[in-house]
Amino acid sequence: MTTRIITAFFATAVIASCSNGQKDRAILSTEIDSVSYAIGADIGGNFKRNKLENVNVLALSNGMRDALDSNALMSEEQVQQVVQAYMMKLQAEKMKAEQAQGEENRIAGEKFLAENGKRKEVTTTGSGLQYEVIKMGTGAKPKLEEQVKVHYHGTLINGTMFDSSVERGKPIEYPVNGFVQGWQEALQMMPVGSKWKIYVPSELGYGSQAAPGGKIPANSTLVFELELLEILK
Repeated sequence: MTTRIITAFFATAVIASCSNGQKDRAILSTEIDSVSYAIGADIGGNFKRNKLENVNVLALSNGMRDALDSNALMSEEQVQQVVQAYMMKLQAEKMKAEQAQGEENRIAGEKFLAENGKRKEVTTTGSGLQYEVIKMGTGAKPKLEEQVKVHYHGTLINGTMFDSSVERGKPIEYPVNGFVQGWQEALQMMPVGSKWKIYVPSELGYGSQAAPGGKIPANSTLVFELELLEILK
């Protein structure tokens, strides 16, 4: 555990005290006042983002004051052990919650695909990928190693958008084999000029790992409107 994290536990006392209704507020009349407040605000923001808000404000204040007075009730080693144990506990709880949510997402995705596959417009491939043709192009079909230009609009099964080149107004260019497996399969079936709606099971998307940025939860079935604009030479 770094000194910064331990110090953060102490410094958060000031922020937490204010957020719990303390009337006294620091007056930022000097440079060090402003610097002190900025450090506190930064630490408080980090704590809030990491959901470390449920703390004993009085104990935090005492710990900070005792450390400044070189009269702490715990040795540096004990401080590190307590903080490390708590952080590990939080991490374990977070992982457990994410696993439970991931299982819910998997079940919801399977149910969605089972119902969606009953629609006559939808074709289900051997891998479990589903697609429906919005527009069928007449051009060539790309090979796995070829680079393509595509437009896409991606949502979760509840309709929440997580990414869209259409919204940005700029297609992407990438090798077919650089996309998730569901895209690779679909693109190789699409003639240039085609626009399909594809339904990607989690195992053909990002699987049990949440996608970077946190917009796609683990085990999510994904829905894309995918338009193949061009095969790049």
